[in-house]
Amino acid sequence: MNRKQAGIILTLLALIVCAGILAARVNGQVDDGTGSSLSSSLPFTNTDKQTSNTKDYFYESRNDREQQDSQTMQNLKSIIEDKNTSANQKTDAQKELTALTMARDYETRIELSVKGKGFDDALCLIEGNKARVIVKSKNSLNEKQSIQIQESVASVSKIKDVVIEAKQ
Repeated sequence: MNRKQAGIILTLLALIVCAGILAARVNGQVDDGTGSSLSSSLPFTNTDKQTSNTKDYFYESRNDREQQDSQTMQNLKSIIEDKNTSANQKTDAQKELTALTMARDYETRIELSVKGKGFDDALCLIEGNKARVIVKSKNSLNEKQSIQIQESVASVSKIKDVVIEAKQ
């Protein structure tokens, strides 16, 4: 695989990730017709501080992950493009960059899949052959929900080692 093909693959993977993020943001909350969204938009409604903290947790964690991944990708790209870098180092950096891009794509797809199972929010972190999924849930997860999450992770990324946490 030459540089041009690798560049095309990485660009396509980045576009897939962007499309997934855009779809999640556009499809955010769905109005169920009960008027509950109206009451939450009124200025005198008492907001729950813990709910705000949970939203902040998921938002901040995603931002931190994206910033860290972007920095790592930038460093790897600079290694690949550096003329003083050996061929072995370039190959290793290219493999690591591809793995990071694939992990980022898997994380986004897993998050969307878990949200599709009825959870308010989800955060997936993949490190090597281990996945950590944090879901927003008012109650602790039952066995059926845990199995659904594990199946989602396995179907998307083929990772069997899954740690699941619930945050309120």
